[in-house]
Amino acid sequence: MTTDTAAQAAYVVAALLFILSLAGLSQHKTSRSGVVWGIAGMVVALAATVGLASRSITASGLVLIVVATALGAGIGLWRARVVEMTGMPELIAIMHSLVGLAAAFVGWNGYLDVDAELSGSLLGIHHAEVFIGVFIGAVTFTGSVVAYLKLSARINSRPLTLPGKHVLNIGALVAFVGLTVAFVVRPGMGLLIAVTVIALALGAHLVASIGGGDMPVVVSMLNSYSGWAAAASGFLLANNLLIVTGALVGSSGAYLSYIMCKAMNRSFISVIAGGFGTPAAAADDDEHGEHREINAEETAELLRDATSVIITPGYGMAVAQAQYPVAELARKLRDRGVEVRFGIHPVAGRLPGHMNVLLAEANVPYDIVLEMDEINDDFAATSVVLVIGANDTVNPAATDNPSSPIAGMPVLHVWEAANVIVFKRSMAAGYAGVQNPLFFRENTQMLFGDARQRVEDILRGLDSLDAPVREMAGTSR
Repeated sequence: MTTDTAAQAAYVVAALLFILSLAGLSQHKTSRSGVVWGIAGMVVALAATVGLASRSITASGLVLIVVATALGAGIGLWRARVVEMTGMPELIAIMHSLVGLAAAFVGWNGYLDVDAELSGSLLGIHHAEVFIGVFIGAVTFTGSVVAYLKLSARINSRPLTLPGKHVLNIGALVAFVGLTVAFVVRPGMGLLIAVTVIALALGAHLVASIGGGDMPVVVSMLNSYSGWAAAASGFLLANNLLIVTGALVGSSGAYLSYIMCKAMNRSFISVIAGGFGTPAAAADDDEHGEHREINAEETAELLRDATSVIITPGYGMAVAQAQYPVAELARKLRDRGVEVRFGIHPVAGRLPGHMNVLLAEANVPYDIVLEMDEINDDFAATSVVLVIGANDTVNPAATDNPSSPIAGMPVLHVWEAANVIVFKRSMAAGYAGVQNPLFFRENTQMLFGDARQRVEDILRGLDSLDAPVREMAGTSR
């Protein structure tokens, strides 16, 4: 078997492993095996690529490949070990930026090092691949960098609203099409520099124009972009595995973006165009009445007498790292015979599936973690709802206020429960900058402070309430 044949066979195996990985990651119970399949596929792909490269490079070149691989693996392992779950969206965004940057570099290399055997229509196709690859890569790079800066709060999450921003975006796309035709007809470095600059500016402007409320969609959208960037690199490098893998990532990211948009009652085009998360009208920023407060001990008493409890987590739970005491609270309540479930909004947190990962990390049983559509009809028959760090995803303005920036967005109907306890640090608006009238409803009480500390206080409150019962049981014996 020749080296080429062996490498292509390995690429087929790697592609199948990547498909198995995606299938595994689609369900909680198989997610760990999905990660293992993905790792195995990448190991096979790297080994096959290095094997192919070793035929035509010098010993020093091979050493550089090994050093680069080891360096990248070391940085990846280090970041994976030290990153907090709250920082996972930012980490993913910056990883996407590296994929885009690599694709742009591959495109430039394709221009500077053209295969001498290419001529005629094949050469024109090659130049089109170069131009498109550079454009997609550059857009992904700067768009991901801006997403990282927004997610890490290094820049304001509010959307950038330049005059005529839609005209600027459409103009950039029209310029790209025109420059692509010109480059295919007569390639030149000036045209490639021009499209690189345009793409870098377009990527930054696209994401900067998107408000904080749409950031989960932005993350999945950039995931899709990075996949198409990788596929473009595959065409330039004549690497079938890169094409297949890029197509898998691009299509799955696009479908995930569609799911996210559907969960927010928004079209994909409207998200790309920006506008969600813009400052609400002045009247919407006014308070809707007086809020009521509750302490941890009173919350413990309420939970002790409850028959059913639904917990709806949000990004605040991730920030406070409260998933572990929340899991312990769920266990204690279930041991007392209380029905406990978790209601997860599709865009809770700043990353698709963010809350699911946190709860799985804390060993919360999969069967009590339900999606919004599965649990929304059950709130009316629920004794207590604990809203832990969620805001926009439980905002009744989405259904009650047609003028609200989140009007029409499907939300968790927590206000239908008998009692709602909202864990928050303050009365500030959520990430989308929209006031939440839930906080002022008669059946809602606010529990202020760090979510982890408040949940731990509730656990101690439950223990203190159980203590007299245990003492009486001991005395009776």
